[in-house]
Amino acid sequence: MAQKLIRPGMKRNNLIKVNNVILLTLLAAFTLTGQKNSISYQREPVILGDRLELFVDSFLISNISNIEYRMHTPVDEGPVLFFDEPWEGIFSGYSTVIKDDTIYRLYYRGIPAIGADGSDQEVTCYAESADGINWVKPGLDMYQVSSSVKNNVILAHAAPVTHNFSPFRDDNPARTDDYRFKALGGLIDGLIPYGSSDGIHWIKMTSEPVIKGAEFDSQNVAFWSESEKCYICYMREWISLGDKAVRTVARSTSQDFIHWSAPVNMDFGGTPPENLYTNQTSPYFRAPHIYIAIAARFFPGKQVITDDEAERLGVNPSYYHDCSDAVLITSRGGYNYQRTFLEGFLRPGIGLNNWVSRTNYPALNIVRTGENEMSFYVNQNYAQETAHLRRYSLRIDGLASLHASAAEGFAETRPLIFKGTSLILNFSTSAAGYIIIELADEQGNVIAGRSSDDCLPVIGNETAREVRWKNGSDVSDLEGKVISMRIKMKDADLYSLKFE
Repeated sequence: MAQKLIRPGMKRNNLIKVNNVILLTLLAAFTLTGQKNSISYQREPVILGDRLELFVDSFLISNISNIEYRMHTPVDEGPVLFFDEPWEGIFSGYSTVIKDDTIYRLYYRGIPAIGADGSDQEVTCYAESADGINWVKPGLDMYQVSSSVKNNVILAHAAPVTHNFSPFRDDNPARTDDYRFKALGGLIDGLIPYGSSDGIHWIKMTSEPVIKGAEFDSQNVAFWSESEKCYICYMREWISLGDKAVRTVARSTSQDFIHWSAPVNMDFGGTPPENLYTNQTSPYFRAPHIYIAIAARFFPGKQVITDDEAERLGVNPSYYHDCSDAVLITSRGGYNYQRTFLEGFLRPGIGLNNWVSRTNYPALNIVRTGENEMSFYVNQNYAQETAHLRRYSLRIDGLASLHASAAEGFAETRPLIFKGTSLILNFSTSAAGYIIIELADEQGNVIAGRSSDDCLPVIGNETAREVRWKNGSDVSDLEGKVISMRIKMKDADLYSLKFE
């Protein structure tokens, strides 16, 4: 078990958090069985209702043969915003993208010159978009920075909050309109809360930090969890592994955004510990009970480019001795992450510019940018004059899938109880491929009329296709009953499913 790292100025009673993690892990063992890269769940029925389920973890599947969980490769859509204003600079970062109805809002740190974390030179910048693709920096006239008020700065002279100011739209039904948006920022002394009615004009909600007891020297992200009925913050922490320190993630919860529980380190299910520079954990916008983390994985001291190459690129001399990529991690609440995939989700792009320190850091949140498309954003070319934010796209729900090769595979779900009249799949097949769904009752017997022989093979490439049997697609006679699905697949990907 990794031990808590005691750093100068830290209180020793923070070690209690490590004991809490051990206790939580032991308790979890009675309900969850840790496997190599996934969690195996008990056979109690899943109350599925009409919610969407993704195949980013093994939650829904109880039995699988000749099918794998496959992570998909994001499509590079190119730069969307350069950090080229005097108040932004080559060290701009810790970005957040929020889709607020018809407006996309972007927040990020600007700092014109290298300085200590929490420097008063750091500001919070803002940009807007109507489509998530084309962005503008509005002239807001709020703060005088670099001898001008014609800038897109929404927070200044608020160190250390502006080092890592990370906002979210508060979807708590009990929140007030004055605080429709909330944010946290701060460093070693703790995180300070801010609120806003419009996402642009921010006020401090308290003068003192509301979360203490962690390191916080990164982007610390918060949101309202509809599934857990509380605010959650995922934050930077450090642990010691022998003679080295490793960046990890801790979690705290609150009912009112002001009073927070003590941070507890997240459990990664026995997977190898890695430096996670940012965690970027947030509810998936189509299935908010699943938290998606596109986290920046950092490799300190792993130098890829030479001194001469760094000089030719114009990289700041302090920022090319390490490298990083992004990984896909998920959670369904509590203090557990699932690492279904240990490989990189986003590999650094072609060119040495992408192999410097602290580049390839994803922005917070995945957002919809088209009928069948979603996007996330990544800070690239860090510490270089070409520093910018870049967009990557995927099909809707296309982070991962159940994948079958040219040989037929089989998967069976856990027992489940659904709500709806039809089963909808997001899938793709080759011309030779197919997906066939068979339904079974609580005793495991095939339901008459819903056998694999009765199912019309699902063939094509669609984000929402009804499953049909010979007697039609209506499954309302099974609503509220315990059933399971048996899935046959060949040369196909199943990204998500739901009843509606």
